[in-house]
Amino acid sequence: GVMVGAGVCYGQRTQVHFIDDILNAQRYRDEILRPIVVPFIHDHHLMLQHDNAWPNVARICTQFLEAENIPVLAWPAYSPDMSPIGHVWDAPDQRIWQRVPVPANIQQLRTAIEEELTNIPQATINNLINS
Repeated sequence: GVMVGAGVCYGQRTQVHFIDDILNAQRYRDEILRPIVVPFIHDHHLMLQHDNAWPNVARICTQFLEAENIPVLAWPAYSPDMSPIGHVWDAPDQRIWQRVPVPANIQQLRTAIEEELTNIPQATINNLINS
């Protein structure tokens, strides 16, 4: 399998980031938050919304976000998926597995994921955020 990170907001999106191996809190901070999330949020004056997955809420990450002045939207415990990114993944996921031939290895899968996510019109993402 492949672990993928990406972010969306109204009118913008981050680059797609592939995560090799297990994502722990230090890697989340160093590979996702520092190089991707912090500049994106500062550039666009946004607030971060992420779920309560352990790397996201580990002390090393929460302290880092506070130090970087990144506002974080509280995520209620045991809440249904409130994030639009979950819905953004649905269509590309279906299209990837409908490809002929389907991706036969990890590199082909990564390429397919990046192509499909990049091909989502921003208007579609905006509509999902509005819904």
